[in-house]
Amino acid sequence: MPASATKALRVAVLADSDTRWKWGALTATRVCPGDTEIHLDGYLLRGRATPTARQLREVGVDADSLREVTAVEFLRAMEGAGEGDGEPYDVLVLALVGGGVQAMLHGLGRVWRDRAERPVVVTGYVGVVYEKLADGLLLRHGADLVLANSRQDAERFRAVYEGVGADPAAVTEVALPFLGGAAHAGEHDPYTVVFAAQPSVPDSRKDRTYLLERLIRHARLHPEREVLLKLRSRPGEHTTHIEELPYQKLVQRADPPPNFRLVYGHMGEVLDRTDLLVTVSSTAALESLHRRIPTVVLTDLGVREALGNHHFVGSGCLASWDQLDTGHRPAPDAEWVARQGVAADGGYETAFDEARKRIAALLSRPAGLPPLAPYYTPVTAPGYLPGILARHHLAPDGTPLPGAPAADRAPGPVRQVVRRAARGAYRHGVQRVAPVIRRMGEL
Repeated sequence: MPASATKALRVAVLADSDTRWKWGALTATRVCPGDTEIHLDGYLLRGRATPTARQLREVGVDADSLREVTAVEFLRAMEGAGEGDGEPYDVLVLALVGGGVQAMLHGLGRVWRDRAERPVVVTGYVGVVYEKLADGLLLRHGADLVLANSRQDAERFRAVYEGVGADPAAVTEVALPFLGGAAHAGEHDPYTVVFAAQPSVPDSRKDRTYLLERLIRHARLHPEREVLLKLRSRPGEHTTHIEELPYQKLVQRADPPPNFRLVYGHMGEVLDRTDLLVTVSSTAALESLHRRIPTVVLTDLGVREALGNHHFVGSGCLASWDQLDTGHRPAPDAEWVARQGVAADGGYETAFDEARKRIAALLSRPAGLPPLAPYYTPVTAPGYLPGILARHHLAPDGTPLPGAPAADRAPGPVRQVVRRAARGAYRHGVQRVAPVIRRMGEL
């Protein structure tokens, strides 16, 4: 019998960044069946975007345990769970980039090959899917549930799987797990405009400087308003995407008025005081629309796939700073909003019912679950799959490669100290040195 039949549902979440930890942990709480008590263990995949303690606090999601692991360490933990190293898990949420999901599916397939029972494996996307649709989806194929955050995504996901001959049954429509909060009930005093910044969109100094200048100009044109620049991370921290030109540095060369401020913190808390949300293409726009807050997706830099704002075509939210400066207020298209999984008219909780039913049915299967069966195998993708797995120190059959970190034993105290120092040096290289070298190369 699964552990859930007699006690709290045991759930593990493996995440590789702050935003994916937020998505994974909140998804776990929303898709688990009924009013079941949940025991949540968090695993943070070691890498350039491993969240800091401050980022984890800002996410605001608690776990019963939380530790940092390599891919091989995580697989070893999953192999030990239920085999003398603790109780087995009922549900595993893989909150990773596509390549990470694919590597874990193959590694877990090896680990659980001879198991009569295994956890239900769930994966999906943190937000809007506007690029690498086929690539990301096929790398996620093989999980028991591939979550789609909207009706539109569910249709697209199934079409991709069917188009390559992969089983689309895992695609399950849900909604973004972090939507919520009180609906906008009227303008605040002072009226508050929030620009939701993104780490990598746009990516050029010219475009980022332009957006900052327009935000500051809006603050000067409307001194009675509070104008906030909502930032994802502090300098030196990493998020899901690399930020080579943080707005914190750009603003040091500007001369903003007193009603302009930089803010951090939980997006939901910022939205509590927002009267107008402005962004290029952030998922924060969907959070804002869910709460009926006037929301603008900027067209100043064009409506382009590279910016991701093409996803909002038909939303009624596209506008420019010139329009906003003169008082324009967007009117979202109700049909478009509904297709995006935004339940501004209520019914948000029911968005997860289908996922709950499917997980409950999988947990109650008398013969356990079938082996994991990703679309990519050494037969279907012999020139692609080995490289994906090697990035996580796994061979094509899912076994650890020779020399893989912690493949043979748990790290001792000395290894832990060396590992922390090496990771610090790596992060410094990625976040500080590499951007400088790239900019010098553009001179």
